[in-house]
Amino acid sequence: MHLEKISLLNYKNFSDIECEFDSKINCFVGNNGRGKTNMLDAIYHLSFGKSYFNPIATQNIRHGEDFFVIEGKFQLNGREEKIVCSLKRNVKKVIRRNGKAYDKLSEHIGLLPLVIISPADRDLIIEGSETRRKFMDGVISQSDPEYLHALITYQKAVSQRNALLKYFAANHTFDADTLEVYNQQLEVHGQYIYGKRADFLKNFVPVFREQYGLISGGSEIVNLVYNSGLHEASLSELLAANLERDKALQYTSVGVHKDDLDFEIESYPIKKFGSQGQQKSFLIALKFAQFHLLKKRVGTTPILLLDDIFDKLDENRVAHIISLVEDENFGQIFISDTHADRTEKIIKEIHQTYKMFPL
Repeated sequence: MHLEKISLLNYKNFSDIECEFDSKINCFVGNNGRGKTNMLDAIYHLSFGKSYFNPIATQNIRHGEDFFVIEGKFQLNGREEKIVCSLKRNVKKVIRRNGKAYDKLSEHIGLLPLVIISPADRDLIIEGSETRRKFMDGVISQSDPEYLHALITYQKAVSQRNALLKYFAANHTFDADTLEVYNQQLEVHGQYIYGKRADFLKNFVPVFREQYGLISGGSEIVNLVYNSGLHEASLSELLAANLERDKALQYTSVGVHKDDLDFEIESYPIKKFGSQGQQKSFLIALKFAQFHLLKKRVGTTPILLLDDIFDKLDENRVAHIISLVEDENFGQIFISDTHADRTEKIIKEIHQTYKMFPL
């Protein structure tokens, strides 16, 4: 699979631009503020129907304009796929595949597998559990539509249960039967999500450890530990045990929406005990593991976006990364960098066709 062509209209800092891409390596180079990362984000948008960097959709519209349009032409399994993502202020976002609009955005997820590596990934280490859950859920959802459906249904049930708890508190009332309706929904979908996450990590962690070793060239042991209340009890038992607490807090305090992933190096939290280089290698290894597992599960080579990843890396780590992407296991790669000469020198070592796009 590869992206042949993209056109942007009123997207972020671009008023109107069109690019035709090489099927292997494409590099966006130029000073900060020129739109290199925005171009990568537009490609991400075509795959996921949303921005990787800004969840507020209207803020991706160019200043002073009322809409944006992103159009991409892909080659996928021997056929052409035309994807158009458009947004107008005060109107619902629309994604069209070959001229036909999706009823639900979730129907598009997984069609165009993609992995992005960016400095923004550091949020996985420094931010709270929600960021790490989203990473885990995003990886699984790209290859498992049933999981994505269960996740959406579960999150809706949590919101409805929370609203009911707030209603009880505001009106000094309580209805166990009504609450039980949502408890049952959470139990069914929550146990399913828990099982899928546990199975995913059994397969993911060995690949991740292998990638870390290849990137870092080091011998330290890294690990991902799944942290869930469901290790100890079923969700229905947890909900029952925490009923009074939930009534006081007016929200659902237990369940898979509270799960976390512990990032460890030598059995210690990498946030506190990992060097800057180790943390960067850890994050890149996470994404490379995502790439390999996704490729295996969907049977299509994902597009790889590398946003400014050569910055602040020593030469050894850069050399390790280049040796990995030189492998034929990789398909189309998009790179952003502030140093055109550095980028060209690096990609010439990969011995693949490439295009440079000064911005």
